[in-house]
Amino acid sequence: MLVLLALGAASVWWLQQPLNPGPETLELAIEPGTTPREVARLAVAAGARSDARLLYAWFRLSGQDRLIKAGNYEIPPGTTPRSLLQKLVRGEETLLAFTLVEGWNFRQVRAALARAEQLKPDAASLSDEALMAQLGRPGVAPEGRFFPDTYTYAKGSSDLAILRRALHAMDRQLAAAWALRAPDLPLRSPDEALILASLVEKETGLAADRARIAGVFINRLRAGMLLQTDPSVIYGLGTTFDGNLRRRDLLADTPWNTYTRPGLPPTPIAMPGKAALLAAVQPERTRALYFVARGDGSSEFSESLDAHARAVRRFQRGQ
Repeated sequence: MLVLLALGAASVWWLQQPLNPGPETLELAIEPGTTPREVARLAVAAGARSDARLLYAWFRLSGQDRLIKAGNYEIPPGTTPRSLLQKLVRGEETLLAFTLVEGWNFRQVRAALARAEQLKPDAASLSDEALMAQLGRPGVAPEGRFFPDTYTYAKGSSDLAILRRALHAMDRQLAAAWALRAPDLPLRSPDEALILASLVEKETGLAADRARIAGVFINRLRAGMLLQTDPSVIYGLGTTFDGNLRRRDLLADTPWNTYTRPGLPPTPIAMPGKAALLAAVQPERTRALYFVARGDGSSEFSESLDAHARAVRRFQRGQ
């Protein structure tokens, strides 16, 4: 009887002892299909101070050994056998974060994915066309199709999984915005709203101006005027743009040059955020047809070409 009591007391004591008494956090990777016995061995191999057979016995005696989930886990200092099993059963994986920034184009998205910590680069070898086909959108350009937000992921996750989540998030945000659109907009589809929102995103330096900028674009579309928005021209120039937009660039015809081609460009030019999406479908009612940057992030709006020319001289040429 005394022996049994001693064994029971020893077991309770052991369950409360740290598997990781040191200052370093241990990393434990469990692949799908790994047996509980192998999980115990991997934990010890990762640095957990225990006999693997004893740890496996605890998994078995708990009755939860078959509930252990695959994943990537951290074993911080002070983790006990009891808390380790709880973490593994709950699937409390170590998560990293990846952020897509409003206004990024898809080249910037790819570059950020390549820099992401412990993210499997499955998309890196795919062309844009092959990537979108892999995501279930064959024939759709990737530009602007991913919602800018922060996405968490487990170590070793595929970058395609991040893109798939961001793609579906944009689907939801665009559908929600389109459902709230103002009547009589010169926009024929959610895709056109997405394109307009990307222009608004790139042109807006001050949040308070966003809806009015959208209103200017809507007015110009209604009037059949060229949109003449510099960010679309820059996008069309691609990697040849050196940071200095010249007059010859405005005359260089590309599908995205809104100085040479009427209407909206054929695709978005960047990822718009929620506020830009809503501004595109709920533009401010304004008579303005022009705007120019003031140099402080805000814009000066004008109703006539003469007033716009004066604003350009004042804010961009210092006259």
